[in-house]
Amino acid sequence: MTDLMRWFDTRRSPMDVIERLFEGDMGSSAIRVEEMMDGNTLVVRAELPGIDPEKDVDVTVADGVLSIKAERQEKQEQKGKDSYRSEFRYGSFMRRIPLPSGVQQGDITASYKDGLLEVRAPMPAQEQEAGASKIPISRG
Repeated sequence: MTDLMRWFDTRRSPMDVIERLFEGDMGSSAIRVEEMMDGNTLVVRAELPGIDPEKDVDVTVADGVLSIKAERQEKQEQKGKDSYRSEFRYGSFMRRIPLPSGVQQGDITASYKDGLLEVRAPMPAQEQEAGASKIPISRG
């Protein structure tokens, strides 16, 4: 049941749900991510092995949505005396993650280490709602 509920997460737009239905959770254009809270910070980790983050990765925030885009291009050649073999692999990957309301774009940071991109978005301080309080009555 939790897998089913994940598809209809209220933070996701109807377009995200449609994309997930057609691509599947790990579709060819999806980046594997995990989302978690670290204190008051939303942490998103994305698997991006073998990618140069300075050239091949774009992390943007627009309209309350974190977008991670990556592109991979690999080519291998083997030349022998009487043979030649060439393989290439390329593709674009994208993942969009809705952010909780109130997250400030300027506070979001990203780092890359050992094939793992980590994006940290501090959550805004929530004002506590005024609960009921007893008002003392004076005689006078």
